[in-house]
Amino acid sequence: MKTITPRVLLAPLALLVATALPAAEAIPLQPFVIDHHARQDSPADVSFLLGKAPAGQDGFVTIKDGHLVKADGSRFRIWGVNLTGWARGSTNLPPKDQAELWAKALARIGVNCVRFHFLDLPTRDPQEAADEQKRRASEAAGQRFKVRPAGLVDHRFDDTQHLDAEALDRLDWFVYQLKQHGIYSNLNLNVGLRYKAGDQVPDADLITLSKGFTYIGERMLELQKLYAKLLLTHHNPYTQTDYRHEPAVATVEIVNENSILEFWMRNWLRGELTPGSERIQLDFTPFYATQLDGMYQAWLTKHRTPEQVARIRELAGVKPGAPVPRLRRGDFSTAPKEQFHAEAEFLTDIEKDFFTGMGDYLKKELGVKSLVIGNADHTYWIPNQPMMRANRLLDFVDGHVYWQHPAIWGKRNTPMVDEPLRSTIVKLARTPFVGRPFTVSEVNHPNPNEYTAEMIPLLAAYAAFQDWDGIYFYTFEPKVGPEYQHYVADEFDITLDPVKIPQMSVGALLFSRADVAPAKQTVARSYSAEQVNEAMRLPESERPYFTPGFPRSLPLRHGSRISSVEGAPTGKFEPEPPLPYVSDTGELAWHNEPGKRGLVTIDTPRSQALVGFIRTNSEKTTKHLSAEIKNDFAAITLSSLTDEPIRRSDRLLLTATSRWENSGAVWNERRSLQTNLGHEPTLIEPVTGWLVLRELDGAVALKLTPLDGAAKPIGEPILGRRLEDGWEIPLGTPATAHYLIEIVR
Repeated sequence: MKTITPRVLLAPLALLVATALPAAEAIPLQPFVIDHHARQDSPADVSFLLGKAPAGQDGFVTIKDGHLVKADGSRFRIWGVNLTGWARGSTNLPPKDQAELWAKALARIGVNCVRFHFLDLPTRDPQEAADEQKRRASEAAGQRFKVRPAGLVDHRFDDTQHLDAEALDRLDWFVYQLKQHGIYSNLNLNVGLRYKAGDQVPDADLITLSKGFTYIGERMLELQKLYAKLLLTHHNPYTQTDYRHEPAVATVEIVNENSILEFWMRNWLRGELTPGSERIQLDFTPFYATQLDGMYQAWLTKHRTPEQVARIRELAGVKPGAPVPRLRRGDFSTAPKEQFHAEAEFLTDIEKDFFTGMGDYLKKELGVKSLVIGNADHTYWIPNQPMMRANRLLDFVDGHVYWQHPAIWGKRNTPMVDEPLRSTIVKLARTPFVGRPFTVSEVNHPNPNEYTAEMIPLLAAYAAFQDWDGIYFYTFEPKVGPEYQHYVADEFDITLDPVKIPQMSVGALLFSRADVAPAKQTVARSYSAEQVNEAMRLPESERPYFTPGFPRSLPLRHGSRISSVEGAPTGKFEPEPPLPYVSDTGELAWHNEPGKRGLVTIDTPRSQALVGFIRTNSEKTTKHLSAEIKNDFAAITLSSLTDEPIRRSDRLLLTATSRWENSGAVWNERRSLQTNLGHEPTLIEPVTGWLVLRELDGAVALKLTPLDGAAKPIGEPILGRRLEDGWEIPLGTPATAHYLIEIVR
């Protein structure tokens, strides 16, 4: 059995902690395997949170008082997942004979909406069979072989203008099964489409992913509308509706992580992408760069006086009557104000025209009745205010975030609880608007990460505190066929994650049931148009808010919103307070004081938690929960499974999670990524020690039932021991991540 050896912490902190407590014990990793196929309905399920089925039976999801609501007027807080089909042995669209199995599996953990991502990719080409030997060799070495997911676009055509009937049938049946179990759908349009020769898209062979180009390429604009028409006017024979008229479709997304303003800010409008050229991240081809040049000159003529254009030419150093050159990112800091602001406003107008045009096409021409959104805020080292000027024009706004994404982080595998001001919560809180719903359609602590147990309880709690409207985890991959094995073989797949799946139910209780109360005070930021433009010239050190003087801890203490991006200038803010950061409701507290590692406490009537370095913060407790454990890092949650608060409930859900990894996994020298992902079974470090549950009104007996990866009882029930301070329960044997607690009163 493999063991985890405690690693040396940062020296000053390690010395301080070591003087207070003995070193954490090495706790052997033990098998704990998620098995959705074997799971049946369980007293630990939270499907009751989904409400009435079928989804949308009373009508469409709409907006009221700045939030998503169902047709009956009740709040609709999305607790969702993405489906993409990236992972081994998975598919975006499960076979029809397994669709109901996966709909039930999602409902049991509280998922009430599925985001269908990458539907615009082709169906699988038989040529991919040639990659089978490479894939098997890669996976035998414990390395991931990236398999392209299958979408709806028929690969047999030399264009992207035909959808595959069999793939559509699987989508139709799965959407129907989700609907029957109370789960809504989110249909994405332009995500990963790569145009073919028959599409007659200029430079299609060069641009591959068409991000950025989609805003100005005339042929691409036509094809985006055609794809939307093909999908959304398609009649689902099982629901008996077109997708444009389907009330179980909660929302339609126009593009994914795609902004021409982002291209500008990241220096991707250079126009140097040519055949044989070096691919330095993304770029425009000369054809589209020339088109953009012409559009800019026309925009200047329309939006600036001849005198103003002449002045901009003079500042740009070009002759009278000559085209005004566009700026590169390296020119931002020195560019004259008139020139810089003109180009910023030009690109903003492109995005506004695109989103309003596509929104009108979907709603007015196609008759789409679902809510429509544009693009997600997703890159936190550039400002978001410029992009929000267009995104806010649609029904609501959205964000994506990852803690230490493997593609953009060097040193990874560190705990977020130690860095509250860089947390995913702080980043996401820069995006919401006053009077607009806000969702997070992609989020994860990507694998491998030894601190992933912190993600779901923290995100769910602070999302409820911020009163957001939805969270979709990236990603959930239904396991099918002979390639399905019981381990996690993908950076983002949560389907078999032995920590995240047990926690999904807790997150649904914290967020969808809104066990955490919303902030009592919301601080709104207003920006002038000039501030929004100038934000793009601020240094990266101002990330993620690009609002000098803004205290980044504010979203951990109060609500945070934008009131305007074309209004009064931003005023002054209160200074950053000392730790701990306590929510104005008193229910959340983020501790990271000198000499200690991070710990967050969640203390509400129906859900409570200790998340982080519990052992070295043993004095931190909640009203009903205290812990004495041997693990140095863990997340322990306690939630009522009834409408009653913990103190009066007769059924509670307890999760106790720490580190996990696949059998045989091998870390690199930096312990930031794994050189070998390992194999089945998945292993967990069981949380080991004792809990005390206090103030359980009238309790005369307490029974703790350990649950396996199918939520079935394992081992013998554990009886709580009544002490003066409360009910003591031991943890660690058998190895599990979740328990059902039953109380006799």
